[in-house]
Amino acid sequence: MNHSSDGGRVLNHTDRRRTVWLITIFIIIAATGLTYVKWWPYYDKALKAIMEHSIGSSILGMDPADAAPSWQAAWNYALTYFKAVWKAAVLGILLGTLVQSLLPSQWLLRVLGKTTFGSTAIGGIASIPGMMCSCCAAPIAIGLRKKKVSVGSALAFWIGNPTINPATLVFMTFVLSWKFTVLRLIFGILLTFGVSYLANRFAKEADPVEIDAPQSTDQTDERPLWKRWLTSIGQMLVRVVPAYFIAVLLLGAMQAWMFPHLGAAAGNTLLAVIFFSVMGMLFVIPTAAEIPIIQAFMAAGLGAGPAAALLLTLPAVSLPSLLMVRRSFPKRVLWFVTASVVLLGILCGVAGMMIL
Repeated sequence: MNHSSDGGRVLNHTDRRRTVWLITIFIIIAATGLTYVKWWPYYDKALKAIMEHSIGSSILGMDPADAAPSWQAAWNYALTYFKAVWKAAVLGILLGTLVQSLLPSQWLLRVLGKTTFGSTAIGGIASIPGMMCSCCAAPIAIGLRKKKVSVGSALAFWIGNPTINPATLVFMTFVLSWKFTVLRLIFGILLTFGVSYLANRFAKEADPVEIDAPQSTDQTDERPLWKRWLTSIGQMLVRVVPAYFIAVLLLGAMQAWMFPHLGAAAGNTLLAVIFFSVMGMLFVIPTAAEIPIIQAFMAAGLGAGPAAALLLTLPAVSLPSLLMVRRSFPKRVLWFVTASVVLLGILCGVAGMMIL
């Protein structure tokens, strides 16, 4: 009896030590990658924002002559976009596959597996150091859902990366104004924590998704770690890259219609707020690209209301990122998130019309 008890304690101690080591390895890899891709470059960009009140030019074509969709516009935007995000995209795929193959399922379920607000809050807080765009954070959200974490926790991590990005908030304060920063923070918190938590209710009776089949992957899969990781990479690439690339090309071709040049008379109306809330939700941009886009549009006559709507909807989600995670979340959840982004964008735009 004593021998069995001692053996159980040894086994538990070994499991705990293994869990600590695996988590530590993941944190080291994530911190190293984020330092190279995000933290250090954003330090330089923050200095540029403080000194020059700019972080660069708009990624959108601002030439009124380019008023029709074209393959050239699609290709040009895709090249510019992927040049800006490819490092973060590679890092997102790396971390998303490591979440599946490296992190212990039981530990993740204890931390992020509940439908409580606390579990959702942990997912949102964990997103803050990532500072990724919605597309680059999508593979990590897919990895989390593969490990069966709750819908709310995975959504909070996915949405929190672009919307409560601390670097973007710093850039915004010096390039636009502190009022824009306050609006972004308020509505970003509502979206990241509130909408993600409410999405758990839509998941209870929703259609099944592919992650509902296996229980804990690190228990059922006896293959070596490197084999599981390579399998995860292959599945991730097949799953996300084609839809990602095609959707970026499509949106690049349509950008002239999605972001028309409005005169001062039409540039600050409720109709414009609604229109840009929808277009901003669909369009795809790199991290913090909403700032020079808004700066350029306001210089061309766009009002504060539509600008505030773009402030939230441009980074929060996009058509490519929604396509990337479509098999990881129930359809009702994604429709709820999409509608919530548009609605909060409209409310943010209305607030912008009043205070900016």
